[in-house]
Amino acid sequence: MRIPKINTNSYAGKWIGASLLIGAAVPFVLWLITGRVFWVPVIIGSVSLLAFLVVFMIEMSQDSARVPYYEKNLREKIAYDPETQYAVIRSSICTGERVAGFKNRKNGQFTEVMVIRTPEDEERFKKIFELDTVKTEY
Repeated sequence: MRIPKINTNSYAGKWIGASLLIGAAVPFVLWLITGRVFWVPVIIGSVSLLAFLVVFMIEMSQDSARVPYYEKNLREKIAYDPETQYAVIRSSICTGERVAGFKNRKNGQFTEVMVIRTPEDEERFKKIFELDTVKTEY
């Protein structure tokens, strides 16, 4: 079992939503109904939101300057089968935009992986997917 990091989109949204619900929405509804402010849910929501922010900042500082956020687990997220696909960089003749990805050998379907802006981006693409060469198609 793999526990997701807090700074993944699906997990962070749930944590922030629950904190805001407990710390803001529930006390507001209770205040509307009773006319009294209930501080316990406000404190619980505030503490959980603060805890999220602290853990989020720690994770972001640990991740910074090593691997860009969008590249983490990229190899596991993008299915690449050398038997049925080959690596290719699609380059636009008009704009010069370059996109690295994989093209299906049978039907030609292209799966985008990342934008290539510099030679270092191309080398990083090769390193992530353990490739020696990548074809360029126009």
